[in-house]
Amino acid sequence: MFMSRGNYGICVLALALALVGTARAQTTKPASPGHAILYGQAVSLLDQAQQKLNTGNVSVAKTLAKEANSLFTLLQKEYASVLAERELSPKEDQQLAINQKLATDAYAQGDRLMETAAAQDKKAQELEAQGREEASKASYRQSKEGYNQAQNLYIKSAIYALRNQQMIFRFLAP
Repeated sequence: MFMSRGNYGICVLALALALVGTARAQTTKPASPGHAILYGQAVSLLDQAQQKLNTGNVSVAKTLAKEANSLFTLLQKEYASVLAERELSPKEDQQLAINQKLATDAYAQGDRLMETAAAQDKKAQELEAQGREEASKASYRQSKEGYNQAQNLYIKSAIYALRNQQMIFRFLAP
């Protein structure tokens, strides 16, 4: 269960970048109680995803991040016009830029690890074909570890991007 380069992380980054680009002006539509609840659930899921990632439970972290992303996507559809007019404070703009850079860097590092893991996997296959079982097993272990580290970085990247959405929709907080 590995995340491909073009899937989830890029979608989350693209959505976050779109939100950053459209988050201007301080006019806000009154938040309905339902939207405030959705926001609270999204933030809770995001916090849980961060905790699970920190404890090494990558698959649960990925699931929770996807659920949080779904809720933020719903909110984005509901508040598209508000987001187009909403202006963020200079401090919020600065934090958005920091999170965006961290997300981009984590994703790029994940890509590099994915390439290295793929090379290790290929090397393991070659060693196996040569009958060098021990070396092949070691190379497969390194490959698996690289894939797992890349997966961790992709999820971390998604969490940074989702933190930007959390900040952008903070006006929905009760």
